[in-house]
Amino acid sequence: MSSRNRVEVPEAKDAMNRFKMEVASELGVPLTNGYNGNLTSAQNGSVGGEMVRKMIKRQEESMAGK
Repeated sequence: MSSRNRVEVPEAKDAMNRFKMEVASELGVPLTNGYNGNLTSAQNGSVGGEMVRKMIKRQEESMAGK
């Protein structure tokens, strides 16, 4: 059984967690380390969606030489 949420580069796990917390803060989602069962799926999804948007934007800028 494989996890869909695995980090492909284990050394990046801490950076991804910091990024997740940064995005949650920007969106006003009260995300904490550990259990977040009190949050709605919409709140959690907004954090993940915004992370993906930011990663794609950064990659596009990198590829464009910015």
